[in-house]
Amino acid sequence: MDQHDLMGHTINIAWFNVEINDLNKFMALIKGIKDRGVSQGHEGCTIQLLNAQGIAGEKHLLQATLQALKAFDKNENTAKDLGLEICVRASAQRQISRALKILGVKEGKNEICVVAVDCDRDVLNKIEEVLGTKQDEKLPVNENTLKKLYKISNEELKSVGNIEKVLIERSALLNLEI
Repeated sequence: MDQHDLMGHTINIAWFNVEINDLNKFMALIKGIKDRGVSQGHEGCTIQLLNAQGIAGEKHLLQATLQALKAFDKNENTAKDLGLEICVRASAQRQISRALKILGVKEGKNEICVVAVDCDRDVLNKIEEVLGTKQDEKLPVNENTLKKLYKISNEELKSVGNIEKVLIERSALLNLEI
């Protein structure tokens, strides 16, 4: 997992191709990994799985994570859970249900991005055991998928520069709305 340090937190990001047959069992398994980490003294451990098709790149994800951490520090969070707040910020949506519609994982084949905040190596290893071999790098960004998913016009794309900058800008603008 790629590791980053932001605001005194350790952020790990990894990309996986996963087949999910039973979403409830799968999410319970991920929650069990998190809970095991918490019981071993890592209370701040947060694991968030996101649909990688809706992520424009690592900078997009790091910006969303930074904004989520700041929102919790300032008590301005929309979600009660840091993982969900990361999802809200990355999707640039105010409503959790909309954010999950865009970035939630589903049954079947998934390209998943994992964001792990303040989790120890044991937790990260368990995630990799469950999800399988991580991708060496993010799967290629499909600009057409992102444009459709986020309703990004060619004009907006042209004025901002690239798809990742558009989504970073949108998530930053979300701070003004929340």
